[in-house]
Amino acid sequence: MYYEIFSSPVGPLLLQGVDSKLRQLSFLKNRNTKSFIDPVWIRRTDCFADVKIQLKEYFEGQRQEFDVELDFGVPNTTFSAQVWRELQQIPYGETRSYRDVANNIGRAKAFRAVGQANHRNPIAIIVPCHRVIGSDGTLTGFGGGLDTKKYLLDMESRISQAKAIA
Repeated sequence: MYYEIFSSPVGPLLLQGVDSKLRQLSFLKNRNTKSFIDPVWIRRTDCFADVKIQLKEYFEGQRQEFDVELDFGVPNTTFSAQVWRELQQIPYGETRSYRDVANNIGRAKAFRAVGQANHRNPIAIIVPCHRVIGSDGTLTGFGGGLDTKKYLLDMESRISQAKAIA
């Protein structure tokens, strides 16, 4: 397992995976980095080059979709994997509620379980769990903090609107 730290406008991001396949993208802001990184992982700055390029383009407003190799490992459940695939279908600059996601996967009453699967998403930003909000439009829990969620949603909305006008 390899890891790298990527500096972003929302703070340092942990990239971790096998070879060039990304298994984890986590927010390190306000966390004890040493306790968050497994001591058996090897830091390699030459790994995840494509991921880092695409993240840079995303934060600069030049990329709206990611095309990187993902490795979810063994998902906690088939349900979680189904939710994560659905999250990847939410368009850039748009949001869905937990209820919307549950309906889209054919499990209308499972919106709370969708919230739990969203919480366990190991590959933030690229699997855009930040695009899921409460049914009433409020921002709800997010591993990177609500300020980060708001930043990402505002950035995407601003860029989407600018591209629509252009």
